[in-house]
Amino acid sequence: MCVICFVKALVHVFKIYLTASYTYTFRRWPVAFRWDDVRAAGGSSSHRALTCAAAAAGVWLLRDEALGGDALGRPPRGVRSQAQCLLQQLRELPGQLASYALAHSLGRWLVYPGSVSLMTRALLPLLQQGQERLVERYHGRRAKLVACDGNEIDTMFMDRRQHPGSHGHGLRLVICCEGNAGFYEMGCLSAPLEAGYSVLGWNHPGFGGSTGVPFPQHDANAMDVVVQYALHRLHFSRAHVVVYGWSVGGFTATWATMTYPGLGALVLDATFDDLVPLALKVMPHSWKGLVVRTVREHFNLNVAEQLCCYPGPVLLLRRTQDDVVSTSGRLRPLSPGGVEGNRGNELLLRLLEHRYPAVMAPEGRAVVTRWLRAGSLAQEAAFYARYRVDEEWCLALLRSYRARCEEELEGEEAQGPHGPAFPWLVGQGLSSRRRRRLALFLARKHLKNVEATHFSPLEPEEFQLPWGL
Repeated sequence: MCVICFVKALVHVFKIYLTASYTYTFRRWPVAFRWDDVRAAGGSSSHRALTCAAAAAGVWLLRDEALGGDALGRPPRGVRSQAQCLLQQLRELPGQLASYALAHSLGRWLVYPGSVSLMTRALLPLLQQGQERLVERYHGRRAKLVACDGNEIDTMFMDRRQHPGSHGHGLRLVICCEGNAGFYEMGCLSAPLEAGYSVLGWNHPGFGGSTGVPFPQHDANAMDVVVQYALHRLHFSRAHVVVYGWSVGGFTATWATMTYPGLGALVLDATFDDLVPLALKVMPHSWKGLVVRTVREHFNLNVAEQLCCYPGPVLLLRRTQDDVVSTSGRLRPLSPGGVEGNRGNELLLRLLEHRYPAVMAPEGRAVVTRWLRAGSLAQEAAFYARYRVDEEWCLALLRSYRARCEEELEGEEAQGPHGPAFPWLVGQGLSSRRRRRLALFLARKHLKNVEATHFSPLEPEEFQLPWGL
């Protein structure tokens, strides 16, 4: 054997050893927190009520065992089968089989490439360096959590409460939800971490040290135990927990805030409203029916629907050079400032139309849509200035409406953890001009442009908490 071949063999053996050590060592770690630890301590009633509320909103992801079979409100499987036509079932069977095969092969690799073992092995040196950096520089504490489906979730917690900084950032916990190829060792948590916040990072099932496969059901189960761990083991109050989701992480981020509406704030970075338009962009047009069915049945990342169920402060970060979550053209490079096809636009419109339907009447939606076409910070500012938005008047109007609602709803259930529940009917009776100005004001408060690509690390100064009255 030549010297070069011998060295290559040693490198290969060393990589295998590192991979085995990275995962096997963590497998032997003791469990720090289980999904049912709170229930065992007699404190599960509030979480159960919140989860049932999330189910009533139309999205159900948690396993039956996590909640108890009596709380589902669903007909038994046998009853549903009897109610369906047998002939229709037979007709749909080939499509269901094809959809299942696509979802569990090419589909999962495309939606969650970070779960592919080859990628983990290729990134292993970077993952280990990132983990060492978090432990040595930021005194990170790695912990193993067990979700309700049995998956082990790899987490890392950096506590800044002892040294919160001049602005008190360290008193808030930012739970970071990574993208489909992101790991906490080298992912989006660097921005809030360097900005001085306490940070809790976790890996999707099948990513890094986490076990399982990253389907939406498993992702939601993992997010559930991460939030419970933050609240009941790390002892952060709900109002001091901020959920930050990047890209596909927007799904678990919105799921968490929908299920736990008392959480303090939500920041969504470079995410989308729905996966279907993005999936159709990269797949052959002749596969449209199969792609739509596969996404709806196996990867229903309905971010916008979940976002509208959260009543708290929200900030959307739209990257002006993002061609990953854009549907402008098929697989062609995005022109500078080409933001018209960014799915974050639809996410903002859905949010504002849900929260402020009177303001987002046809003229309000039209002016916000034109504002969203601004591809640079200068264009955005110029468009905003053209309408001469009186921000003091907008704030006074919104605060007056909120105060009036709080007086009327004092002591009632409609008074949620963040004030009067949405939708708000503020804006009724306003002239078209004032409605446009108020719509622009609200749009600018809920969305911030960042001149960066999809995969560029977010600068610490760009990470901000959402606006609130």
